[in-house]
Amino acid sequence: MTTDRPVALVTGASSGIGKETALALVAAGFHVVGTGRDTSRVTPLGGVTLLDLDVVSDASVAAAVRETSERFGRIDVLVNNAGVGSMGAAEETSVAQTQAVFDTNVFGVMRMVNEVLPHMRAQRSGRIINISSVLGFLPQPYMAAYAASKHAIEGYTESLDHEVRDHGVRALIVEPAYTRTGFEANSAKPEIPLHAYAKQRQTVDRVMAEAVRGGDAPAVVAKAIVAAATDPKPKPRYTAGPLAGRARVLRRLAPAGVFDRQIRKMNRLAG
Repeated sequence: MTTDRPVALVTGASSGIGKETALALVAAGFHVVGTGRDTSRVTPLGGVTLLDLDVVSDASVAAAVRETSERFGRIDVLVNNAGVGSMGAAEETSVAQTQAVFDTNVFGVMRMVNEVLPHMRAQRSGRIINISSVLGFLPQPYMAAYAASKHAIEGYTESLDHEVRDHGVRALIVEPAYTRTGFEANSAKPEIPLHAYAKQRQTVDRVMAEAVRGGDAPAVVAKAIVAAATDPKPKPRYTAGPLAGRARVLRRLAPAGVFDRQIRKMNRLAG
């Protein structure tokens, strides 16, 4: 089948930001393919074609992209939303645990991009939208592995964007702040908990839980993603919601000492 309507492929669409994004793109006029590791457990989403996809598997990625292309004849937008969290001090997080975070959050994105780009280059158009975070440009104590993965996505996406523009393709970043999803509850906990960090880790965990409960609705992030997918002249990065916008300004304008103190204050760290 070939369609004149644009086609969007959204990873991690079974819940949260991915689910809201898939529905928002349908409302914006897209054919949408939403993916999850086991979509048989997902309540059907109106207008969304659901496919199984595990972004840590080369074969799974290739199969999902091939099926999307064969079914619709085109791929106009890729939203790399699938991701995992990780909580705990850097010293408490094993290398293997960090590798697992990067396999989904970074290498999963790269697998998707490498499979989709040939289709976009052939049609001389397309947008790759990678979901980063305010932790792609801010530090976050007791989430070093996750923050490192999002910093990596920022550098990768900006570099990719310069490479693909000559082929009619853009690579863009969307940066949510705290969002009311199951992120904090579903994040991996430290593999090697150490007494030296226990008290402060528990404090930061409470701060994060409070921030997520008071955070933006997933629909706020979905709105920014739709803007990135449809703006005639897209921006390289989109902050999602007012808190993310303020954080971006703080990082850009605040003196280093003021910025450092604010991070410690926000996380209730001594000093």
